[in-house]
Amino acid sequence: MADQTYDYDVLVIGAGPGGYVAAIRAAQLGLKTACAESRETLGGTCLNVGCIPSKAMLHASEYFEAAANGSMAKLGVEVTPKLNLDAMQGQRLDAVKQLTGGIEYLFKKNKVTWVKGLAKFQDAHTVDVGGQKVTAKNIVIATGSSVTPLPGVEVDNSKGVVVDSTGALELASVPKKMVVIGGGVIGLELGSVWRRLGSEVTVVEFLDQLLPGMDGEVRKEAAKLFKKQGMDLRLSTKVTGVTVKGKKATLTLEPSAGGASETLEADCVLVSIGRRPNTEGLGLEAIGLELNKRGQIETDHDFRTKVDGVWAIGDVIPGPMLAHKAEDEGIAVAENIAGQTGIVNHAVIPSVVYTMPEIAGVGLTEEQAKEAGHEVKVGKFPMLANSRAKTNHEPDGFVKVVADAKTDRVLGVWIIASVAGTMIAQAAQAMEFGATSEDIAYTCHAHPTHSEALKEAAMAVQGKPIHI
Repeated sequence: MADQTYDYDVLVIGAGPGGYVAAIRAAQLGLKTACAESRETLGGTCLNVGCIPSKAMLHASEYFEAAANGSMAKLGVEVTPKLNLDAMQGQRLDAVKQLTGGIEYLFKKNKVTWVKGLAKFQDAHTVDVGGQKVTAKNIVIATGSSVTPLPGVEVDNSKGVVVDSTGALELASVPKKMVVIGGGVIGLELGSVWRRLGSEVTVVEFLDQLLPGMDGEVRKEAAKLFKKQGMDLRLSTKVTGVTVKGKKATLTLEPSAGGASETLEADCVLVSIGRRPNTEGLGLEAIGLELNKRGQIETDHDFRTKVDGVWAIGDVIPGPMLAHKAEDEGIAVAENIAGQTGIVNHAVIPSVVYTMPEIAGVGLTEEQAKEAGHEVKVGKFPMLANSRAKTNHEPDGFVKVVADAKTDRVLGVWIIASVAGTMIAQAAQAMEFGATSEDIAYTCHAHPTHSEALKEAAMAVQGKPIHI
């Protein structure tokens, strides 16, 4: 039972991957728990308009492209595809409905109270949720993040001309020309969906390479593959303006280093330059909680803020803005509140780009490892030499293992492969146990699987892969 002076032991603000997991875990540990969420459905950005619906569209568009470009014909399956975009969007909505409904079921099963409305702090133990006063001994801020706006560019998802990631999922027709502003994960994923369905896609990126934060060799290879697939990449280029006239947009571009500008026309512009923490309207000033320079809430190792009884997890605190990072923090914060020991190893958080092929990484890039003072040994293995990738006609990509030259401990693993997102789990688990490249190399892998490429890349660290 809750402390008599409070309505709840734990109130979680936000029901995204971090918040709903924190609430369920807290309830499992015997704490009287509530979760404040203003959306009509649970699951936050990830389940409603992010990770889940985008994967539904990525998967469906992969089937369409395989049928349209002759990939299926090579396998002896001859079809002439016809795009039914309404049905494709319907299966996306169905996936979202099932999964968000599943969380509502889990709340009921675990006796988590859903308090509907926007939450605002009155003091460190009191929150106003849509006019209702709720008190709790512990309050967890898990409000996530939202799209970073591009100054001077107005997003209007309802018109479908200048859209953010939410609007890009809901287009009613395939745009003839689409311009994606930002060469990060979200822009490349959604850009690839519409390219497969027939759009001419141009990606405009301020930096000189795509996918900031990923390993240098992976970034270069990714750019080659996206170009080969038909994406027009405008790197080292900034967007200085977007004007809309009717159903057309005109972008003004210029080199990032300055220089002559040019214009580009599009039927749809996707603004995808990153995300920023959701802290506005939370009333943090009422509890004396200040943000850092990046607009984030700082916490200690246990996810406590400097205000006693107030905790924070997920996209509102420093670290990668990833659903699985937030989930792990949600479990950890609930365990810490319950007096247990909840820990997240932030050095081993995998990241995945769900394009085709997928791109995944965990740990340090080769560049980061060297900057950190490591002498490194690198092993690489091409997917072209992997028998399962060969038989599946998936030759693109490679696996790269970055190890410490002295201790052989694995510092990072980077993968481009059709199933890189699944393969990276093995690398993350190995690194969690402090594996050396030799540990991975001498672990028996089933044949024929894509994962054998990781074994061979680990063998390559010592210069002894078998199949190249």
